[in-house]
Amino acid sequence: MTIHWKRWAVAALAVLLLGAGVGRAIQSRRATATAPVAGAASAAAQMLELAPQDLITLSRQPLAHGLEVSGSLKAVNSAFVKAKVAAELLSLGVREGDSVRAGQVLAQLDTTEFDWRLRQAEQQAAAARSQLEIAQRQLTNSKALVAQGFISPTALETSISTETGAQATLQAALAAVELARKSRADATITAPIGGLVSQRLAQAGERVAVDAKLLEIVDLSQLEVEAAIPPEDAAALRVGSPARLMIDGSSEPIAAKVVRINPSAQAGSRAVPAYLAVQPHPSLRQGLFVRGWIELDRKDALVIPASALRSDQAQPYAIRVAAGRTERRALQLGARGRAQGTEVVEVLGGLVEGDQVLAAAAGLVAGGVPVRISGMLPVAASAAAASR
Repeated sequence: MTIHWKRWAVAALAVLLLGAGVGRAIQSRRATATAPVAGAASAAAQMLELAPQDLITLSRQPLAHGLEVSGSLKAVNSAFVKAKVAAELLSLGVREGDSVRAGQVLAQLDTTEFDWRLRQAEQQAAAARSQLEIAQRQLTNSKALVAQGFISPTALETSISTETGAQATLQAALAAVELARKSRADATITAPIGGLVSQRLAQAGERVAVDAKLLEIVDLSQLEVEAAIPPEDAAALRVGSPARLMIDGSSEPIAAKVVRINPSAQAGSRAVPAYLAVQPHPSLRQGLFVRGWIELDRKDALVIPASALRSDQAQPYAIRVAAGRTERRALQLGARGRAQGTEVVEVLGGLVEGDQVLAAAAGLVAGGVPVRISGMLPVAASAAAASR
């Protein structure tokens, strides 16, 4: 009986040992199976997913070097219409925005006073002419009497002087007539140039003084911008240099070019005024503020957008993407300028043509981070799949 019980105890112990070994084997297999899954999940959590537009491929482009400018639009031809005589303003027939042509009658002043002055001058001229006729008759009689010996030559000289004085008096009276006639004509005010009325500075019924401003007319067919050029850039500026200008509130650039450069610098800032002719456009108005860029020179260079440069370290750098990972590359930079309307910087070292760098929209990324482009397998994953 004792022997039988011992046999059963040994058999039970063997079964227990076998079950424990089988359990350990199963747990080991499960751990081995789940380890790659956990590693893959960890790698996926650290991988940076990018859209295609987050990458910029470096290439050689025409680099335009220039300078930023700003200023206000101004009409090349503009004029203030002023009163040439003092009188009451009877009528002013145009208002802001009206189109006028050169020589068009714009306003009329009261001519009553000028009419009477003209009549007065004409009467004085008639009186002077009568005095001249009397002096001429006296001179003729004096000449005849001298020839007959009835009067002395001295009396003849007196008659000659009297006739000369009457002649001068008549000429002065005729000049006064012309002045009075001109004042009468100046009461009718005409447009000196064609264009648009920008200001109306008087109203009918007012008495205006001499040289009082009544209207301002601007010709929008020729506009220009006066830009202050820093002294260090003035030497490189040339007449004919092209420019692109932007108007506040408009997204369409406007072409311009430098047409004149002032020979004198401004007294305070020492800046040199330059004048840019702007191509006519229906949206342009005098006084609008514009900012733009004047091109000074152009060359072919390897460039990187200025927005892709990182400056949080001592030396500027860019984040290059190569072999599926990010890499920080210190850069040697050259001149700044524009290429295809974008602000760029010349790359002298640190990157080569064809390198891909992260755009500014991707944010600040550390080096060595795995990268995956949306819609594409990461480079490391592609290589692993090929080796299988």
